[in-house]
Amino acid sequence: MAEAAPAPIEINDAYFCQHFKEVCSSCSYDGREENDTFFGFDPIDREGLEAPPSSVNKDGQYQCKKHGSPACNQCYGWKKQITRARAAAKKAGKKSS
Repeated sequence: MAEAAPAPIEINDAYFCQHFKEVCSSCSYDGREENDTFFGFDPIDREGLEAPPSSVNKDGQYQCKKHGSPACNQCYGWKKQITRARAAAKKAGKKSS
């Protein structure tokens, strides 16, 4: 019997696999569409994000290890990171055309 895919983890409103990756070949997880939609973007094929080293605080929230904050905009600025990944994907698409 095949194993069920592990549940995604939520880090400051974005979803990742247990390996802290938005796209993971190890566990066949791809959270790009859900994250794009949540942050107000139409889903496109782009590179996946990776969460920085994080730990769980006493309230059960993931927090960045660098600043110790569950809402750290420096480490968890997902909208900005998605915007950059989308721009890179569009630029790469124009080059291959």
